[in-house]
Amino acid sequence: MMLKLYFVGFLIKSLLTIGIETQPAHGSLKPRNVQFQSRNFHNVLRWQPGSFLTSNGSVYFVQYKMYGQRQWKNKTDCWGTTALFCDLTNETLDLYEPYYGRVMTARAGSYSAWSMTPRFTPWWETKLDPPAVTTVPVNGSLLVLLRAPELPYRNRKGNNTSTENYYNLVYRVFLIDNLVEKEQKAYEGTQRTVQIEGLTPRSGYCIVAEIYRPMLGRKSPRSERRCVQIP
Repeated sequence: MMLKLYFVGFLIKSLLTIGIETQPAHGSLKPRNVQFQSRNFHNVLRWQPGSFLTSNGSVYFVQYKMYGQRQWKNKTDCWGTTALFCDLTNETLDLYEPYYGRVMTARAGSYSAWSMTPRFTPWWETKLDPPAVTTVPVNGSLLVLLRAPELPYRNRKGNNTSTENYYNLVYRVFLIDNLVEKEQKAYEGTQRTVQIEGLTPRSGYCIVAEIYRPMLGRKSPRSERRCVQIP
């Protein structure tokens, strides 16, 4: 009888030990830092492998849904992917609606719990690139042409869509005198064509520009310098 009780006690202790040891292993599979990264409404879900893991040998399963929906939807192109990202641009086309994404890891026959993003609203959270800048030197002046970033998809008519369709954009243009490397704001407004006058002939100037979204209080990075010689 004593031998039987000893064996049962040993078995229970062994099972408890196994449970304690395997729980961290399964927890380490769970993807970390699952979040949307959005630039010009190109919305990509990104994550990192679970703790103490590399991406080698792991596959991932991605689902998404709009806020308020009960059912999650599988992202077919990212169902069993080995990548650490998933493009959900076409699944998040309603730019004013909030979305969620989530990721699960599978490795060596084990599966992690789902790891979910915070709420993501493209219109609120996307980052804008700087405007494209074209400069045309004219006698004593400089014509600056600005173009807002385009969206990664077309409208129903098949035309490219600009971020101007979704924001009231303000353009800021800065003039740099190459002789003294002095910068000044030459323009701030909504016009995409800017004429900067009163420049010194046969002198060099550079232009940089940025986009400002007043409603959100955010600005883009600055564009690369566009340098010209005034005739």
